[in-house]
Amino acid sequence: MVNRLTDVGVLDKAVAVLDAVEAAPRSLGELVESTGLSRATAHRLATALEVHRFVTRDAEGRFTLGPRLVAPDLARLAGPALEALRDATGESAQLYVRRGAHRLCLASLESPHGLRTIVAVGAALPMSAGSAARVLRGDAAALVRGWAESVEERQKGVASVSAPVMDGDRVVAAVSVSGPVQRTTRNPGKRYAKAVMKAARQVEQRLS
Repeated sequence: MVNRLTDVGVLDKAVAVLDAVEAAPRSLGELVESTGLSRATAHRLATALEVHRFVTRDAEGRFTLGPRLVAPDLARLAGPALEALRDATGESAQLYVRRGAHRLCLASLESPHGLRTIVAVGAALPMSAGSAARVLRGDAAALVRGWAESVEERQKGVASVSAPVMDGDRVVAAVSVSGPVQRTTRNPGKRYAKAVMKAARQVEQRLS
């Protein structure tokens, strides 16, 4: 049962939903169990919050915090660097942050090519595959080198290169560029690492 903290009951219930998904990604059933709301009410509130980008859904369909609540200023500040990265490489550029067992896409700019990588803002992708996941996990080799690459790890025919955005010794985000293997080649780091690292440094400068 949701505790009534204000005179606006629906707001209290919506905040209870946000508290639940902040703790961990939740299926609808798990959301009902954790909040004490009826299934119909939990679904109505969660889907309404999803429309307004306060929550999103991960690859397994579970509700998790959306881009409006996860470092919204970071996405805005990273915009110019991502735009420059996309223009310099001709490929799609993204910004990811870690959210529990997932990486959340905060910003995404698509390549002008007809054949391109498309990642929706708010998409929650697994931390088990991809160059951005390796960076956000704090992979030692990636941090020492300053970048990580992946070829067809998460999606067939797609390669990517990512670099960490650092706040001191802490990885706060990953800047990525991705595209079809036929353009990126099977050694995308050789082609894009320098540009991706430059974009990551530009984001750090705007954060400082």
